[in-house]
Amino acid sequence: MGRINKPLPVKLIVGLIYKEESILLKTQTHLIRRFGKIDFTSPAIDFNYTNYYKKEMGTGLKRKFLSFAKLINPESLAKIKIATNAIESKLAKKNLRTINIDPGYLDLAKLVLATTKDFAHRIYLNNGIYAEITLSYKGNTFKESEWTYPDYRTPEYVQIFNNIRTIYKNQL
Repeated sequence: MGRINKPLPVKLIVGLIYKEESILLKTQTHLIRRFGKIDFTSPAIDFNYTNYYKKEMGTGLKRKFLSFAKLINPESLAKIKIATNAIESKLAKKNLRTINIDPGYLDLAKLVLATTKDFAHRIYLNNGIYAEITLSYKGNTFKESEWTYPDYRTPEYVQIFNNIRTIYKNQL
């Protein structure tokens, strides 16, 4: 029989898809109020991997990733997804999102994203929230899975997560 151990704390990350810089800044204020100090901000990256957000948010979208200094318990991911959905709703205009907030966490072995959508490779957490391992750390970098979103497969994104992993490793 294996010993039951508490997991190590993990690194909270958030992916943001947005059009207007002013909405990004308002979102960051809400996130800092809720999750504490940001210790990593990626550059803005053109988000042109899908038309999924076009009807709701328009074109010319950007993506940024943030990570937070305070480490979290991995079991808090569902609660965090519910909180970020509330921020999206608060910043919506005419019932349309102005920003998409994708929370997840990173540990030494994987990048986990939270979602409200079920699928074969996703595990139910609670309160309508699922989790998926989007990237796995093998060798000296993050690697994709067959279900990994196209943008998360890019060398640019992988380098961002490698950088955040280094911050996390130093925190441990």
